Parts: sequence; structure tokens; C-alpha cells
Amino acid sequence: MNNKLYGKLIFELSHPGRRAYSLPKNRFGHYELSEDMRRAEDAMLPECDEMTVVRHYTNHSENNFGVDNGFYPLGSCTMKYNPTINEEIAALPAFCNLHPLQSEETVQGALEVEYRLQQALASLTGMSDFTLNPCAGAHGELTGLMIIRSYHESRGDMKRTKVIVPDSAHGTNPASAAVCGCEVIEVTSTADGLVDLDNLKELIKENGPEIAAMMMTNPNTLGLFERQIPEISRAVHECGGLMYYDGANLNPMLGAVRPADMGFDVMHVNLHKTFSTPHGGGGPGDGPVGVIKGLEKFLPKPHVVYHSDTSTYSVLHYSAEEAGDYNLEANCIGAFLGNFLVIIRALAYILSLGREHIKMVGPLATLNANYIKESLKDDYELPIEGLCKHEFVFDGLKDKSTGVTTMDVAKRLLDYGYHAPTIYFPLLFHEAMMIEPTENESKDTIDRFIEVMHVISKEARENPELVKNAPHNTPIGRVDDVLAARHPIVTYRQLIAES
Repeated sequence: MNNKLYGKLIFELSHPGRRAYSLPKNRFGHYELSEDMRRAEDAMLPECDEMTVVRHYTNHSENNFGVDNGFYPLGSCTMKYNPTINEEIAALPAFCNLHPLQSEETVQGALEVEYRLQQALASLTGMSDFTLNPCAGAHGELTGLMIIRSYHESRGDMKRTKVIVPDSAHGTNPASAAVCGCEVIEVTSTADGLVDLDNLKELIKENGPEIAAMMMTNPNTLGLFERQIPEISRAVHECGGLMYYDGANLNPMLGAVRPADMGFDVMHVNLHKTFSTPHGGGGPGDGPVGVIKGLEKFLPKPHVVYHSDTSTYSVLHYSAEEAGDYNLEANCIGAFLGNFLVIIRALAYILSLGREHIKMVGPLATLNANYIKESLKDDYELPIEGLCKHEFVFDGLKDKSTGVTTMDVAKRLLDYGYHAPTIYFPLLFHEAMMIEPTENESKDTIDRFIEVMHVISKEARENPELVKNAPHNTPIGRVDDVLAARHPIVTYRQLIAES
């Protein structure tokens, strides 16, 4: 982008009286709005000619960075390539022009899409059935925990309100449990970054009759496979609790092992992480929730079912009349069947890969991550040795004598055209740098990233100020993050007032 010519705000390009439009001649006369409907003062809108507007926003669009632009090793968030075929299928008029209140007879194809994704997810995870209604991963977490509470309450076990969460867990885990009205109990990690089984057994011994569930991500947030899952699952089940699987790290498991086979009872899937749907940026998204056999009745409605005798699909609806009482027919988290066009994209991805190729997602993601880890561990501090899965965590530079931080390394990466990895998460390490290459990236791309990371490490040793003051080649230089957080300027009117 030419930032000298086009790096201004649209308001700074404004000149009174300039227009980017022309309206047809008014043939209807002039009518005044009543005073109570009129602004006290004119809206502060920019006045620009059409070419200025087009060039301004076209040039700014080139500042966007995504998977289509370059390497995006964002650990924990899994910025996976979204194939164009997914977009083409979702854009078909027969799909995108549907209305959720159409009669079932007119949307049999759409219901088949919903049902086939439910079945595909069940097959890939070992679960019995899925709901596609949740609109995001965190929404799915909440739904899963509500299912667990409903299960306990249906048995009259009202005391089970405590949820065990590892200290390495993503923040949405304890947040979802709290929103569901549960008390969070934290289990510690060992020096190897895994759940401390002895500590877990102590917590179960102290709180057994009150434990509703244990939430886990496997591999965990450090990218490490929890090797004691059978023992953990057995301990939680023996005290009467259920196992909840956070599907954030499902990618390396595809083709290798299924959550239900590991002993999990309820789980959610992040479609944007594992099945190549767009990251929502606040929405729309989808966070399907699956359950093992015996828990299907607790899935929320509406829910798509298939009738083999007539080869048709129908929707089981919730009962609004019974919503005030505890009744499984009244379970509902949304009026409709999830974000349909997101669901289409996920099914398109699964069908495009097919049964054989989807088995390669996990092994390739694991291979790429371990290749980067082993190639960089001489320059970057690797706090936990051994095989990782789809992602791993460095604890900053190995040589910390120059004072170059993880933040500095992340900013310097921008100068080389890479999105920075996730930094300062998880909180187990002071200078955490979480890297996830995904299964899509070629060896050439990964090798170039490795080379750049080595270069930055050398710069940090030989010219630390260069790294500390990065980025140098981006439209905006080093931002004062603390000032921006504490005193954000988010409107042009505010900028004018404070300048």
C-alpha cells in the first residue's frame, strides 16, 4: 500500500461539498421530519468524490492479513485455510436464499445437509449424536455444560455443581462453567505440562459427591497429549461426574483417536478451527455439541432427524409452553438450526477430503509442528521437551541477556511479512510463544519461516534495538499497547477533540 498517499483517515480526505453520488430528480416534494425525530446537529460524515472513496478503501483492504495472504502460525486459534469450494457451495442460491421458517417439505435438501454434518461429526469423534445449534465455540461449551447439569438434575443429583478445570486450560473453560452456575476447581499441572493425577485424585476425594464434570482439552493447551486420560476418565466417572472435551485441539486427533474412545461424554467442536469455516470475528460461527449414547435426549431442540421408512427429514421442535418447568422437550439455546451457511462450509470440507484424506489432517499437523519446534529450539527456549502435537510453546528467546522479549520478536515478524504467533499464552510461561502451522502449509513455507525466526534471533543478539523498536515496514509502527488499552481513541470526533 502507498501509505504516503493513501494512509489517511477518510475524514482527513473530506472536503465540504464533494459528493460520490447523484440522486434522481425529486418528484415527490419536500417533507420535514418532526423536531423529536431530527438530530440536534448534523452527523459528522466525510464528503469525498467517488474515486477518492474507491482508492481509499481499496488501498486499506490491502492491509488486511489472512491465511490467503501469508503464513499465520496462530497457536490455539488454528488459522486454517478455507478452500474456495466451500464458499462456492455456500453461495449457491438454493442454499443462501432459504428462509428458516419455510415448511419442511420445501427444505429437505437443507435438512439433509444438517443431518449429514451431525452424522459426520459423530463418526469422526465417536459421539452418538450432535446438535448444530450453538453459534460459537464458547456457546458450545456453555451448551455442553448445560447438558451435563441437566443430566445430573434429571437424576435428582442437585449437588453436582463443581467443575474441574486444568490450570493450563483456555479461559473460556472456567468462564463457561461460571456462566452455567458452576463452581470452578483448578487442578494443577506437572512439570511436564500434563494434568497432575495425584492432585486430581485429592480434589475428587474432597469434592466427589459435588463434582459435575471435568473439562479437558486433549492435546492440551501446550500442544501435549494427555497420556493418562484413561486413569483421569476412570477417576471422574467413579465419583459420578462426566468428562467434557473442549474440541479446540481436535485437529491432531483426526484420523488418530476419537474423544469418545478416550472416555469423554460431552464435547463441542470449533468448526472454524478443524473444519475450515471462517473465523467469525464475533460471528457468525458454529460450535456443534456432541454426546455419547444415552445422553441424546438432553440435546437442545430444534434437532434434525431422518426417517428411513420415507427417506425424509424433519425437525424436532422445542415446547415453548413447557419452558418454565424442567422438561427435556423445552431444552433450547436458539430459535433455529445454527448458522446454516457455516454448516454447509464444514460439510463441503469433510466431503471434499473424504474418508481417506481426512485421516491425514492430524498426522500432517503434528509433523509440521514438530519440524518447526526441533528446527528452532537451539535459538528459542523450549520449556518442555518431547513430542508435541499440532502446536507447541516456546518461552521466549534462549538468550535473554539483551532484554529482547517475546513481544519484540512478534513485532519483528511483521516486518518479514508473517502474522505473529500467539504470545503470552498460556500463562504457565512468562515469555510464552505458541506456534501452530496447521496441516496445510508446504515445507517451503515452513522452511522460510524457520529461516526468518533464526534471523530475528541473530538480530536480537547483534542489534537488539532493531528488534525492540519493530515493526519498521508496516503502515503503523510500534503502538503503545498500555496507552491504547487504557485510553482508546475510537472515533474521529474524539481524535479531533484531543488533538
